[in-house]
Amino acid sequence: MEEILSQNEIDALLSALSSGEMDAEELKQEENEKRVRVYDFKRALRFSKEQIRSIGRIHENYARLLTTFLSGQLRTYVNISVASVDQVPYEEFIRSVPKMTFLNIFNAAPLPGRIIMEINPNVGYSMLDRLLGGTGTSMNKIENLTEIETMILSQLFERTSDSLRDAWSGLINMEPELEKFEVNPQFVQMVSPNDTVIVVTLDTAIGEASGMINLCIPHIVLEPVIQKLSAHYQLQTNTKKKDHAAYDNLSANIKRTEVELKAILGETTIRIEQFLNMQKSDVIALDQPIDGTLLLQLNNEPKFYVQPGRSKRKMAVQILEEIKGGNENDG
Repeated sequence: MEEILSQNEIDALLSALSSGEMDAEELKQEENEKRVRVYDFKRALRFSKEQIRSIGRIHENYARLLTTFLSGQLRTYVNISVASVDQVPYEEFIRSVPKMTFLNIFNAAPLPGRIIMEINPNVGYSMLDRLLGGTGTSMNKIENLTEIETMILSQLFERTSDSLRDAWSGLINMEPELEKFEVNPQFVQMVSPNDTVIVVTLDTAIGEASGMINLCIPHIVLEPVIQKLSAHYQLQTNTKKKDHAAYDNLSANIKRTEVELKAILGETTIRIEQFLNMQKSDVIALDQPIDGTLLLQLNNEPKFYVQPGRSKRKMAVQILEEIKGGNENDG
């Protein structure tokens, strides 16, 4: 944004130029120098800030879904939140992960390419200890994982794909599947070193253990939906799109809801003495005329004026008029 000078600043600048304290050529040269910026082609920015924010919002939902899933599976306190969302070269991401760690490679059908979920060993071993009946103590023996331990962790991580699918469901019907489980990042080469990837870092606490879960999403995966990550597109989609299945389910549930209807034949008041002395065949006179309309109540709220009658050998009432309350949308 260009800086706007006040009138006093403009007067001072003109005065300095007139007195020779400031050279106009130097000002022009300084302005040109400011417009030159160093650009590193190895860190090409392919995502706008708006798209980064959209990806962050998607994975905030993913963090909540993953928290719920792992809390149920591990039966302990789990808290996962988005720490950061960055775009970096793939090579930089690989260099940032530990030499031995938990790496889950998911395909992202129907999107091209694959997604990496990197789980810090502190967090991974806490999960494993809980699944095996422990208290969630972390350890570091990742180089010596047994086949049983590998199978247990793979099955757990495979089930996390449902949370990823649900988080992205508002944008695309993704069906992620776990393709591979690795512990050495040197064996994972999905894209070229200079390709841009989105790295979503999740701050994770499981019981007393804490660490990071990193999601690495290459640009090639997001390329088919990159336009949908704009706030303008999502606003248009949300205003036009209706979840018909949810709407139908809600409508069906409302239709099955039971309500109580009461037709009030009349009311009156008597003294306690009269009530205590009542006997068989006594008559109580109501305040309702015999040819007047009755009041029909819905869950004790007056809704209609009705008249009594019969329908198929049963007592019935016929609705004559709706009672308008303070909120005419009621009923």
